[in-house]
Amino acid sequence: MEAVSTPVKDRAESSIRSHRKSKSIIEHVMYIIFVVCAFCAVIAVGAITIYMVISGVPALKTVGIAEILFGTEWLPTAENPQYGILFIVLTSIVGTSLAILIGVPIALLAAVFLSEIASPKVAAVVKPAVELLAGIPSVVYGLLGILILKPLIYKLELFIFQDDPTHQMTGGANLISAVLVLAIMILPTVVNVSETSLRAVPQDYRSSSLALGASKIQTIFKVTIPAAKSGIATAIVLGVGRAIGEAMAIVMVAGNSVNLPAPFNSVRFLTTAIVSEMSYSEGTHRQVLFTIGLVLFVFIIIINIILNTVLKKGGEQRD
Repeated sequence: MEAVSTPVKDRAESSIRSHRKSKSIIEHVMYIIFVVCAFCAVIAVGAITIYMVISGVPALKTVGIAEILFGTEWLPTAENPQYGILFIVLTSIVGTSLAILIGVPIALLAAVFLSEIASPKVAAVVKPAVELLAGIPSVVYGLLGILILKPLIYKLELFIFQDDPTHQMTGGANLISAVLVLAIMILPTVVNVSETSLRAVPQDYRSSSLALGASKIQTIFKVTIPAAKSGIATAIVLGVGRAIGEAMAIVMVAGNSVNLPAPFNSVRFLTTAIVSEMSYSEGTHRQVLFTIGLVLFVFIIIINIILNTVLKKGGEQRD
């Protein structure tokens, strides 16, 4: 029996060793692929950072940091050029902040509806509609803003300022229109990522909360949303990035004039400043446009650092 079983045993052991060796090779290859991809991501971020610094810093030395960042006059083609971008920076900050304040609560509640409240049949209809919003080109949002939003805002502007001869009419192309378009554009991004994060929360969390006597709404706002806050914060970061980086839709509805970011003023965002003038810029003017791109890049970094810090502190307090 031993003589008969030994070859069978040897073949089995050989097969096991071969399988383990093959599995080890596959795991080693996949490890190398993962490491290469991770380094590619780091290298890409590093290359973008270096390029933005190299391209954006020269104007700060030529014109001066104070004149660029705190100047209020933007006259790059004048006989005595002025490159102040303070109003442009403030417009981006105010416009993006208002768009986030309007869009994020709506998007978060929509995500809660899809993941926690809606029946599977309703979710199967609403979710594709939200995903379709994410696939619509930004220029289409701009066209809808021109055709639908601007006339409504213009009527409101006429109603408010009809007796004010000092107000310069914008025809509806102003900060309000830009904020509303941005708020609509960030909805699909925040909804999709937030819904995914909410669905990833273990069902045991909900069951335990309900077993302790909490209502469904209390469970959603006291348990599910806090448990998914990391993913929700990521959704907000992506929404902020979409809002700050949008150009085509905004240039169509914001008026594209450098003014203080008041609700009914025609304004210019950082991205629209680059898009509007890069094609004909040269010399110092072109360098300043790259500096504007560097300012945008710094904004995104600051937002990421702030959100990561807040999340880290929140996690430590919960622990």
